[in-house]
Amino acid sequence: MRFDATELTIEELELQAEVREYLDKRLTPGSYPLGLGMSGAVDPVFSRDLGSRGWLGMSLPKEYGGGGRSAVDRLVVVEELLARGAPVGYHWIGDRQSGPSIAANGTEEQKRYFLPGIAGGEFSFSIGMSEPDSGSDLASVRTRAERVDGGWKVNGTKIWTTGAFHATHILALLRTSADKHNGLTQLIVDRDSDGLTVSPIPFIDGSEDFCEVSFQDVFVPDSRRLGDVGAGWGQNTGELALERGGVDRWMSLMPVLENWAANQAAQGGPAALADLGSIAARCWAFRGMSLSIARMVDAGRSPVTEAALIKEMATRFEQDCVATVARHLGRAPDLASDDPYESLLARAVLVAPSWSIRGGTNEILRTVIVKGLNR
Repeated sequence: MRFDATELTIEELELQAEVREYLDKRLTPGSYPLGLGMSGAVDPVFSRDLGSRGWLGMSLPKEYGGGGRSAVDRLVVVEELLARGAPVGYHWIGDRQSGPSIAANGTEEQKRYFLPGIAGGEFSFSIGMSEPDSGSDLASVRTRAERVDGGWKVNGTKIWTTGAFHATHILALLRTSADKHNGLTQLIVDRDSDGLTVSPIPFIDGSEDFCEVSFQDVFVPDSRRLGDVGAGWGQNTGELALERGGVDRWMSLMPVLENWAANQAAQGGPAALADLGSIAARCWAFRGMSLSIARMVDAGRSPVTEAALIKEMATRFEQDCVATVARHLGRAPDLASDDPYESLLARAVLVAPSWSIRGGTNEILRTVIVKGLNR
């Protein structure tokens, strides 16, 4: 495992400047609700605006409506969005992982139908992986897809399915045979399918991004099967590599951190400045690691182990940042504060424990890392 040092090229820096200029005009302070990284607000209009500028589906093939650009180009755009706490909730999952997975594993028909909608910000995807009583053992999922005439009949329940309520499609990992790993298949399920019920689950901060998804004799045509029967485990693992190694794993609190650095840290004296220096140094290190992973992806590599390492370290770092800024505030932040940054910090205090769970618990990630190092 190796992270090669790399920097942005002149062309990538020009893209960065272009995105910053656009966001300065499009997301003026107070014109949108600040978000915690990938948990930003759902705003289909904003997502379509990004799509019209070619900033969604950037790495998808041009012949399917994508940008045909690099993973590093996408990193540049995403980094600027997360730094602003932008409303990325509608397009996030489709842009980050469902689109690339369909591009890699889908049929020609699927690519021509789904990828332009993802790149244009029209389609919103949710990932149906976790299930009740399964914990982090993804191979133990029981929601079953049974072959029927023309397709599949699906029964079971998914839980903690982020964004399912507003999604147009759910990419579900389903059991098609008893084989633990080779008996899993992915189906693309329309959100409005008969027999599909989506129930939002109120979270501790009042948000309802997490959902329970119930399948009761839901028919899915075989044309919506992604990849081969039994190939779901490998495809899903590939998606998790896309999910774990990006800048979203260490930038959740960035709007709060930037505000604290600009307006409050100096008032806290040497101790606050020392903490700020430590946070800045670690941010820079994680940024270099994420950039290195993007370069690996562009080189055709599959940095599963490296992505797991970043996710394990970076989500703990995010939690440390929440505790540090809250400590220097000197009191419990108020969720109802008129100061949007204090309110966002209060939300972070409530939800930060989930950051080292979503996308794989630290224990699971450490197992992935060890296995990768021992190959």
